[in-house]
Amino acid sequence: MDPVPQFSETYAEARDKFFAAAKGLDLAVERHIHPVARGAFGEELSIDVTTLGDASAPGVLLLTSGTHGVEGFCGSGCQVALLHDAEFVAAVRAAGVAVVLLHALNPYGFSGLHRTNEDNVDMNRNFRDFATPSVPNRAYAEVHGFVVPATWPPAPANEARIAAYVEQHGERALQQAITGGQCEFPDGLFYGGTRPAWSNAVFRAVLRECGAHRAKIGWIDFHTGLGPRGHGEKIYSGRNVPADLARTRNWWGDDVTSFLDGSSSSATLSGVNYNAMYDECPGVPFAGIALEFGTLPMREMIEALRADQWLMNHPDANEALRTAIKRQVRDAFYCDADDWKSTVYVQALAASLRAVARLGKART
Repeated sequence: MDPVPQFSETYAEARDKFFAAAKGLDLAVERHIHPVARGAFGEELSIDVTTLGDASAPGVLLLTSGTHGVEGFCGSGCQVALLHDAEFVAAVRAAGVAVVLLHALNPYGFSGLHRTNEDNVDMNRNFRDFATPSVPNRAYAEVHGFVVPATWPPAPANEARIAAYVEQHGERALQQAITGGQCEFPDGLFYGGTRPAWSNAVFRAVLRECGAHRAKIGWIDFHTGLGPRGHGEKIYSGRNVPADLARTRNWWGDDVTSFLDGSSSSATLSGVNYNAMYDECPGVPFAGIALEFGTLPMREMIEALRADQWLMNHPDANEALRTAIKRQVRDAFYCDADDWKSTVYVQALAASLRAVARLGKART
């Protein structure tokens, strides 16, 4: 099975391929259609879910794509390829497990080449307790004025302020300040929002329906943007619970990293989607990773996000600049090259097969 043709050029194409792959296996697809937003080309937007294997199995593997919109090109390609992969399908059926594939958690960002949703909310900073006030991110407040510039390209003075910040605090501190998550600047980067987003509610509903009654849950959330080109970093996706981290490393190896102990390329994050797993599937043992595939160097990725944030804050930008920024964002989170797609899929398949093998033991 050649994985390359399973990747897509647009959200609409990716959704069609997902539906076709499910139909090829006689799998039903449950659609969650966005009640308000439309896609970049006026198309209907939806989160789509299908289940491969034994739907009543005690062990379930959840595979999610498009948490960060534009990153869905990678995750969708992996999901579609897995549905076309006879080795994977046979392994799932032999193990007696269920595999739930959730396609395009943030379809608005996927279609429009944004990392965020229709309200500029980062869906991996939106899973927090909104009944309590958010803790102000003072580090982000310090950098907001120059990481989200008034003009694009940024003025030299703006770039000088970033250089001065790095000189004083270091690159890692800048990454933490920008990417950790904040709820005070709706026109800013990595904004967590002030209420649960539509995608948040859909994800929780899927977890309750597909996970809450299981004996064991595995989860792979496909992401891109951090690390060396094509390398899949397995980042622990769970709270600071030693048993959960140990279980995850037991499933996928000691090279599973975590921002909780500083071993990950990721900064320490707030409002992450793994909180929904604990809320909606309480007491169910789970192992979860964000499988993060590298694309471009960190600085180039951040520059693409800065450009896109400026564009979202300036919808009247001329078409030439808009097109250039959109291309910049897409390239920062998706390497449209056959070698990258093949390398990514080999790792996605290996991680998925390891999870299936572990979940199969839930029957014993």
